[in-house]
Amino acid sequence: MNAMMLSPTKSKVLKSLLENALTTKINDREMFMKGIDYSYYYEENN
Repeated sequence: MNAMMLSPTKSKVLKSLLENALTTKINDREMFMKGIDYSYYYEENN
């Protein structure tokens, strides 16, 4: 949340957080399936 508040003046903080959370493996089946599994996990916890 702090990175979001700082982003208008210090976008580097937000960019580094996002960079660490993203992947370049967009065509990787295993990565795709993990994404689906995680999405169900978050739905169960609501």
